[in-house]
Amino acid sequence: MKHPLNPYSRSVTQDDSQPAAKAMLHAIGLSTEQLNQPFVGIASTGYEGNPCNMHLNDLAKNIKNAVSKHPLNGLIFNTIGISDGISMGTNGMHYSLPSRDLIADSMEMVVAGMHYDAVVTVVGCDKNMPGAMMAMLRLNRPALLVYGGTIAAGCHAGKKLDVVSAFEAWGEKVSGQINESDYQQVIQKACPGAGACGGMYTANTMASAIEAMGMSLPYSSSNPAISQDKLDEMSQVADAINGLIQQDLKPRDIVSKAAMINAFKLVTVLGGSTNAVLHFLAIADAAGIDLTLDDLQAISDKTPFLADLKPSGKYLMEDLHQVGGVPAVMKYMLDLGWLDGSCMTVTGQSLAANLASIHALDDSQDVLRMQNQPIKDSGHIQILKGNLASEGSVAKITGKEGEFFHGPAVTFDSEHAVNLGIAQGQVKAGDVVVIRYVGPKGGPGMPEMLKPTAAIIGAGLGDSVALITDGRFSGGTHGFVVGHVTPEAQVGGVIAMVQDGDLITIDAKQNQLQLHVSDSELQQRKQQWQAPAIKHERGVLGKYARTVSSASMGCLTDLVNDQAMQKTKPIETNLIAEDVAANCSNIHRHSKGVMR
Repeated sequence: MKHPLNPYSRSVTQDDSQPAAKAMLHAIGLSTEQLNQPFVGIASTGYEGNPCNMHLNDLAKNIKNAVSKHPLNGLIFNTIGISDGISMGTNGMHYSLPSRDLIADSMEMVVAGMHYDAVVTVVGCDKNMPGAMMAMLRLNRPALLVYGGTIAAGCHAGKKLDVVSAFEAWGEKVSGQINESDYQQVIQKACPGAGACGGMYTANTMASAIEAMGMSLPYSSSNPAISQDKLDEMSQVADAINGLIQQDLKPRDIVSKAAMINAFKLVTVLGGSTNAVLHFLAIADAAGIDLTLDDLQAISDKTPFLADLKPSGKYLMEDLHQVGGVPAVMKYMLDLGWLDGSCMTVTGQSLAANLASIHALDDSQDVLRMQNQPIKDSGHIQILKGNLASEGSVAKITGKEGEFFHGPAVTFDSEHAVNLGIAQGQVKAGDVVVIRYVGPKGGPGMPEMLKPTAAIIGAGLGDSVALITDGRFSGGTHGFVVGHVTPEAQVGGVIAMVQDGDLITIDAKQNQLQLHVSDSELQQRKQQWQAPAIKHERGVLGKYARTVSSASMGCLTDLVNDQAMQKTKPIETNLIAEDVAANCSNIHRHSKGVMR
């Protein structure tokens, strides 16, 4: 027997005991005939306050109009977003990662609560994509994701700009490399309009990954936000969601472990954001797939880094689009045998079938290097372990920074403290900067440390300073950086025991993150250590701090495993004041740092 096309909405539209539901649906303009048709939720993360999202409500309307040409009812609803770029370096950044789970929860609630038969998610900024994926996989109804697209490049003094240019300009101004006039010009010209941040930062990383997973249409991740290609995509979306409903093809039929391996290989080739690690773990959990940090390291070991894209390279996503976009990259990878072409996609065809008619990369382009001339033989994302990170940490090593750093620690207990320390010259060449108590619980919310890393780059210390943290890094971060250190400081991880002047080794060849302090000394420090109170008792951040798991698990907030919950149980939940700058005046450096 053929499956019903409206298995969920029929419970309110076809049940004679639900007259009020039908009356309310008539009130929004649906006819009796339309009540027999499938309901498609169109979930937009559009809002006016962020260039990544400012155009998404218009895209949602275009999708609704295209959907209406099929026997489908397209119904738009909205959910929230937090601009990472605007909140970066402020207390607002504490809300960024928690917004991923709120986006997922709200999409799940509306689609399930309103009995929609399918869903199209329209997303733009960093946490929109993984949040939408988590919701679609939980719901497991016909679904696909539409990416709002990348922003166009800005330009000043003949140099291409993006949002990270503005962050780094601050460090350049502080160090005297540029004057106030040029600083203001960079700010005004960096972001010329709608679209997500232009480099291979988290938004473009996750959009590319989701296309490789098969959950968005070909070219969705690389079609620019303001382009005819993006507008043309909207009618294709309507055809695709109709096909998914007809075939009863659902997200868990598409997102397999093989598809996720394909996607992480693409992230590696493109030099994508370290945030992908957190989001892949969370997406895998929503799909019921067993995926670990060790799995991701195994992929990185065997996959080279090829794309000369910002932040470590020179090109932007719009440049990749001009040479063939993400499909051209995947076709190259498929031809080399790096991808599993049998994986299903939202087109109703396999990945290999989608790529069969795609033009190969032109030999004259230099956005993506060929396999025999990689930027790095292995992946830039490396999972480091050791006494400083017994559960793991995530390093971004592109090859430009070297693969080994050894030097004395200079510790800061908040982002505010490190920003102040950099501005006051407390960070010197050779140092290992340690930023702690900014993890999922300690932040709370695991804020990104883009402002400190951009300031270090801007101050001319990018080649001579390393940085480790239990927080995260923006996709725009580059330099010798290690984040996601677990266990985090808030729960008594070794990172909390580091003292100024302690020697630290970061070895990305042996995948080691080691504090050179004896076990007996660490034990003595642990006995003297007291956990600071969680910074928020009530509200969304208090709830997040109480429920979030370790970064090594993906910062999940809906764990059902009692052992995992006990492992990440918050220590205290008392309200305290906002972060106070750490006293860094008595720094003792035992040796100069060594990088190679």
